[in-house]
Amino acid sequence: MIALEQVTKRYGPVEALKEVSFRIPRGGITGLLGRNGAGKTTALNLMTGYFPPTAGRVLVGGKDMRTEARACKRMIGYLPEKPPLYDEMTVEEYLRFVCELKEVRREGAKAHVDEIIGLCGLGEVRHRVTGHLSKGYRQRAGIAQALCGSPDVLILDEPTVGLDPKQTAEMRELIRELGKDRTVVFSSHILSEVQQLCDRAVILNEGRMIRSLDLGAEDGENIRLRLRAAGPASRVMPALRALDCVKAAEELPGEMTEAVLTCLRKDGQGAAEDQIFRVCAGLNAPIRRLEEEQETLEQVFLRETEH
Repeated sequence: MIALEQVTKRYGPVEALKEVSFRIPRGGITGLLGRNGAGKTTALNLMTGYFPPTAGRVLVGGKDMRTEARACKRMIGYLPEKPPLYDEMTVEEYLRFVCELKEVRREGAKAHVDEIIGLCGLGEVRHRVTGHLSKGYRQRAGIAQALCGSPDVLILDEPTVGLDPKQTAEMRELIRELGKDRTVVFSSHILSEVQQLCDRAVILNEGRMIRSLDLGAEDGENIRLRLRAAGPASRVMPALRALDCVKAAEELPGEMTEAVLTCLRKDGQGAAEDQIFRVCAGLNAPIRRLEEEQETLEQVFLRETEH
């Protein structure tokens, strides 16, 4: 649905993005992760056509944002970090105004606005001027304007920033609901938020794309195993590292052999667990613990961004 191909963005001598390439498929929720200054907001601004890349291409629905900007922008709804509200307008007046800007057919505009107000939970404040709304309702109104025109893609920049815990939970539930029939992309530096909401995550660091993760799928090739075996590590660890299925073996301190193994889930010699069992049995080092460890998003993020 969205693709960045070798995208670079410079502000004078500063390179905010450096040859970034990634693809976001149609449907689901994708989180854009990174430390402050990693290039998240710049990437979102390029996806929306707010400004062009210095080099490379941005594609939306297969169309080039540089040459077919109008067609691309019709497919996108955008909530910047600060919602673009007109404080003297009521919520309903503001959404009708946005519908006019997005060329929604006049005869269908009222029903369209009513539907968006209901979806975003703005019924109680539809006649209130936006300048008097709480932070939570302002964020909801910001998402509502992004939904005007029924775009296929929603791009949200830090949608929960500054919200209290109750408002944050409500905003996450709204994003989860919107992601059921749209492509949603949002930036965040809150790892737990991305873990809860997203099907996929893209990690940026110092202007570069360093990792793309499928959070909804299990890694079909590799497995992390935590092992404890009754035997000296000086004898067990070399035998484990000699296995073709073992890609990495981190020895941990302890009286017994303690290790975290990164293995091929299965190769020509069988499942990794079976091979490890046979090695330990042959060394008379009974296994006391052998279980799969799931690496958290926080562990992945810290490891990748510290390199």
